[in-house]
Amino acid sequence: MLFNRCKALPLMAVIAAMLFAANAHAQAWKPDKAVEVIMGTSAGGPQDRMGRMLQRILQEKKFIDVPAAAVNKAGGGGAIGLAYLNQHSGDGRYLMVVATTLLANHIAGKSAIGPDDVTPIAIMGVEYVSVTVRADSPLKSGRDLIERLKKDPGSLSIAVGTALGNATHISVALALKAAGVEIKKLKTVVFNSAGESMTATLGGHVDVAASAPSSVLPQVQAGKMRILAIGAPQRGSGNLASVPTWKELGINSAFDLWRGLAGAKGLSRAQVQFWDDALARVVNTDEWKKELADNLVENVYKPSADTARHWKTEYDEVRGVLLELGLAK
Repeated sequence: MLFNRCKALPLMAVIAAMLFAANAHAQAWKPDKAVEVIMGTSAGGPQDRMGRMLQRILQEKKFIDVPAAAVNKAGGGGAIGLAYLNQHSGDGRYLMVVATTLLANHIAGKSAIGPDDVTPIAIMGVEYVSVTVRADSPLKSGRDLIERLKKDPGSLSIAVGTALGNATHISVALALKAAGVEIKKLKTVVFNSAGESMTATLGGHVDVAASAPSSVLPQVQAGKMRILAIGAPQRGSGNLASVPTWKELGINSAFDLWRGLAGAKGLSRAQVQFWDDALARVVNTDEWKKELADNLVENVYKPSADTARHWKTEYDEVRGVLLELGLAK
């Protein structure tokens, strides 16, 4: 019996080595053909800028061994890009830049593809929604805005771009709801872009503009507009150091406009792990940090597992506010 056990030891070692090699091979996935970074928007917007910067860094820093292309698939609030992404089910070479609209459009019935129909890959940065008025507005603070809307929710027009129920609209609605405003009675005006909403506010056609600070900062610096409050968890620095958060005004609300990445449905653990490793390197490059800082986007990175949890929690929060706004299906 002892002899048989001794003879079995080399065989067991061989089997263990084979299993180890097979497991290592399974984990060693990397793209062997060109990678596509998909943007569900037209050229020039924030998602497009992020996608193109990612594509450039992946290639220039040789974080991948194959070429990378940035591809715009605009239309349908991102639905066209998502449909294109999922034509490549199980293929880890396709990534799409996504935002809160991935959740909101699914809840509102604007897209058949939601967070459960793609593979969560990463959150690559966040920014926050500010509320802004003309410099000569009688509204001097966020508290003035809240008091006015609590008395009469429809007394002020609020500009948002680019659709009802998008992240900008949700952020403002959550803050106003937390302050006791009847958000379903708000007078919300939709524009095709944040730039158009700024123009309308400057022209006196609407009272308040809701947008990311990067869209309004040039007008603020020129003395033409004032930021009343921002939906960040804590006060910012630099150009935003003087802007109070909703929480500082006594309103328990903070909501981030994240930008992230989704893979096609059905990616393997090995494919996701490759992107976890590669993207952790991307966000630590000087080029990436500068791009985000220049556009007032915080360099917040969440890998795949954290991103999946964030999407799940936020889906329920977004669904609640869209139901109250009458925008959920």
